[in-house]
Amino acid sequence: MSFFQRLQARVDQVDSLLCVGLDPHPELLPEASASAAAEFCLRLIEATADHVCAFKPNAAFFEAYGGAGWDALEQVIRAVPGGIPVILDAKRGDIASTAKAYAQSAFTRLGADAITLSPYLGGDSIQPFLEDPEKGVFLLCKTSNPGADDLQSLPTAGSGPLYRTVSQLAQTWNVRDNIGLVVGATDTSALTQVRLDVPEMWLLAPGVGAQGGDLERALMAGLRADGSGIIIPVSRAIAGAANPCAAASETREKINACRRREGGPPFKVSDARLQLADTLLAAGCVQFGSFTLKSGLQSPIYFDLRRLVSHPRLLRLVARAYLPILESLAFDRLAGLPYAALPIVTAIALASDWPMIYPRKEIKDYGTRAPVEGEFQPGERVALIDDLATTGASKIEAIEQLERVGLRVEDVVVLIDRESGAREDLERRGMRFHAVFRLSEMLDHWEQDGLVSVEHADAVRKFLAGGPSG
Repeated sequence: MSFFQRLQARVDQVDSLLCVGLDPHPELLPEASASAAAEFCLRLIEATADHVCAFKPNAAFFEAYGGAGWDALEQVIRAVPGGIPVILDAKRGDIASTAKAYAQSAFTRLGADAITLSPYLGGDSIQPFLEDPEKGVFLLCKTSNPGADDLQSLPTAGSGPLYRTVSQLAQTWNVRDNIGLVVGATDTSALTQVRLDVPEMWLLAPGVGAQGGDLERALMAGLRADGSGIIIPVSRAIAGAANPCAAASETREKINACRRREGGPPFKVSDARLQLADTLLAAGCVQFGSFTLKSGLQSPIYFDLRRLVSHPRLLRLVARAYLPILESLAFDRLAGLPYAALPIVTAIALASDWPMIYPRKEIKDYGTRAPVEGEFQPGERVALIDDLATTGASKIEAIEQLERVGLRVEDVVVLIDRESGAREDLERRGMRFHAVFRLSEMLDHWEQDGLVSVEHADAVRKFLAGGPSG
């Protein structure tokens, strides 16, 4: 059984994504000694074992005591009950025979099940740690410390920031399915982007608590679609509690409350929407520059929502964002506009069990020659779904096509209103127009959070003030 299969088995067994860090800081000990460090960790293991998916001892606090500390670390690892994985937080990084020696030390001498590694010496430096699929590694990708951006966010050609190069390389190195990534809970935008890059890979997300990481936002960004796939390590908040057992139990329940909630953690609706806006930006679905629109006008912003088909998790989040609006409407079927909206409306239908149809962009001259695909009855009401709205022209064309086969369209729902005349055009036609986002509110949020430059935001506002863009 591979390391991550064993980790998943433990997660399922105790219903927990909590990892307790075994970090015997000297100020937490009665005396600065290897034996005191060991006793501290042994008590913590005994108190919290029933609530954790893994333990994570930090090698540095033991190495500081020399050979006695090394023996204490081995004692602590071997005291962890069977079935609970041990992740050695050592952040090793070296090459050839040295890397092999580090692997032997961690896995054979100490008995750890996994280790944290630096990937910056390249693929050959981590190969000795990957030879046994029963042992796992977590590569440093986007760490939680304040100086992480000095190197890890440097732009690279074609891959975005350097940490994304790491996440993409990790997939190519993961031939034995025993690689995970360390991505700090302190940067949920990076956590979101890495999860999009590696939808199935396990993430270790340090930084919750004292470092400022928000538990709920980290889970929103890092959970896999199955509600698993991310480990939340917590150290001082549990080790320093009056009752570590109760603290571990409470933390596990907080994590599980977020996992159980349909659609993500219990944010306010506005926060969930803004998180989705950030995710769309991180995934490249929003771009700034100079783009020629269908009308021929030059726009400083472009929405490429066709990219959603390459990001299944993000597509699911987008579909869920439509649901609160649609649940307030009366209709019999969904209708999606070709082509960008078809994946979205399909995802909505799968999430809700509402049947869908779609008007054809080109009517075939063979077969049924149907102008509208799917099952429907004349007189039924249809909620028209599209990805975004600039002017209402394409929506009105689709509405007329649907009406010609006897369907009634009363509501149009889009993800993004570019605020360029669509609402007015459709309301003049007698339609009710609904949007998950207005472009102006997305801009305000991105600018306020420093995700978009003042220059780009001002250019878009100036463009919008100039009138409809087509």
